[in-house]
Amino acid sequence: MDYLQQYLFIDIETVSGEADFEKLSPPMQEFWVKKALTLKLEPDVMPDESYVRRAAIYSEFAKVVCISIGCLMQRDGQWKLYLRTLTGHDEQDLLTRFCKALGQFTEREKDLILCGHNIKEFDIPFLCRRMVIHGMDLPKCLDTSSKKPWEVNHADTMEMWRYGDKKNFTSLGLLAEVLGIPTPKDDIDGSMVGTVYWQENNLERIATYCAKDVLTSARVFLRLKNIKDIVFEPVYLT
Repeated sequence: MDYLQQYLFIDIETVSGEADFEKLSPPMQEFWVKKALTLKLEPDVMPDESYVRRAAIYSEFAKVVCISIGCLMQRDGQWKLYLRTLTGHDEQDLLTRFCKALGQFTEREKDLILCGHNIKEFDIPFLCRRMVIHGMDLPKCLDTSSKKPWEVNHADTMEMWRYGDKKNFTSLGLLAEVLGIPTPKDDIDGSMVGTVYWQENNLERIATYCAKDVLTSARVFLRLKNIKDIVFEPVYLT
């Protein structure tokens, strides 16, 4: 089972780039209005409301405020999931610290495999786009632009659960529930992250939520791999 130590489980939390629509520059307001027209929203939803509700999932209009990572390691015959969560208001600094953490992990495990729920369609593309916006070099493990599909060394629990059914979308919480995996009780969900950030300025609360998703992703991954003889203890690093 030593190969499990190659996996780095990740999850990110994103919020709108500004607290509200009015704080956007005039060009960005115009671009959001055009974007909103392409979204399947109720006819009476105004751009300012749609921005607050939906901007966080579009990398051109949002930013990363939290990244959690976790790796499985065996110590004294017992498996543990070591979790570390990075947060920050300065996105470029946050992404730089994340890249440094990736580098430290790859020094130990050369054959790094990033793993998470829906990371191929959301987390990894989002991180790459935001790094490009900030003029940063992309870590090799993130940059898939010149790779063939079979060369991408990422493990996505949503893709694993789809079994080729591309139209299927299953949330991490639902997947954990149907697989009988106990999940930590959250006081927030993904739809509340923007409010917690912009109105409460509570990055610690977001970090707790993000780390729980990494913990759940690791458990789901082991279940999908039918690995039953590993029960790990989470260790939260600062």
